[in-house]
Amino acid sequence: MCHSLSLQGARMVASTRSFADFTPQASFDVKKCELHRLEAGPSETAVLTREQGLQYYRTMQTMRRMELKADQLYKQKIIRGFCHLYDGQEACAMGIEAGINPTDHLITAYRAHGYTFTRGVSVREILAELTGRRGGVAKGKGGSMHMYAKHFYGGNGIVGAQGQIFESFNMAALWKLPCIFICENNKFGMGTSVERSSASTDYFKRGDYIPGIKVDGMDVLCVREAIKFAADYCRAGKGPIVMELETYRYHGHSMSDPGVSYRSREEIQEVRSKSDPITMLKERMLSNNMASVEEIKEIDVEIRKVIEDAAQFAISDPEPPLDELCNHIFANNPPMEVRGTNPWVKLKSVS
Repeated sequence: MCHSLSLQGARMVASTRSFADFTPQASFDVKKCELHRLEAGPSETAVLTREQGLQYYRTMQTMRRMELKADQLYKQKIIRGFCHLYDGQEACAMGIEAGINPTDHLITAYRAHGYTFTRGVSVREILAELTGRRGGVAKGKGGSMHMYAKHFYGGNGIVGAQGQIFESFNMAALWKLPCIFICENNKFGMGTSVERSSASTDYFKRGDYIPGIKVDGMDVLCVREAIKFAADYCRAGKGPIVMELETYRYHGHSMSDPGVSYRSREEIQEVRSKSDPITMLKERMLSNNMASVEEIKEIDVEIRKVIEDAAQFAISDPEPPLDELCNHIFANNPPMEVRGTNPWVKLKSVS
């Protein structure tokens, strides 16, 4: 429905220009990927249709606006607790989703809001989850790091813990599992730069005996082509592959981190001005006559309205009642008693 609204808006604003005037499809050169234990890599040319371009733009811009709204709600103390924002890294989630199937299984780390959206959860459900309301995707009981959808297994607090990641690499290689291990290298681990923390910053080579690819994570088309390549590799029964997406986060590690004590504001602004993933896609489409400025503005206005409506819902929706605290421990079990804070307190759990 949203897509049809943008088309109507474009037709209304640019009434003298029919959609036949737009370029329906164009090819773009993308940055060559660095390879590890691979003779050939992803395509260096990406074909983009007008419809795909508008869809990618809408999705990434919605993610950006949603995260900026979450920032605002957090500063108003409406969102509490841990909150890790994704703005700057949108091309990673969008490119991954564009390169796999909806039935493929995806699991991510704690910076999970963008992936929750690309996996099909509405902005309303995401923001309401952040504010701890009944209408949230996990009914207000999961918060920022624990959102789920079909074939999406939520955010996780531990990211690539060294022992576990190498054990996973080993088992995946032994069993030739169709698994893509992705490192979104946003240049910092909390407040520590990769150069200060890692003797080798070639994370795509960390799989050692597993092939790896280093990808421009700020270019949605580059990410999409790399993911398509990796998915085809895995589906062909060749085993796992490691992928490093070079990207950048605009916010600090979490909302408790201002993000400017270990890097300068000028550094952040330089990345915004030269490598922003949304601006890059928009400029490609405009310069190749795949969309009009008016059409893009109409989409932006529409997205802002969606975000504002979702925010109002996230603020006004009621919190879950206490008697629902222990529900949904199991997916499909008869009602059961759950011990409370001491053996004499019994709570009920309903699937």
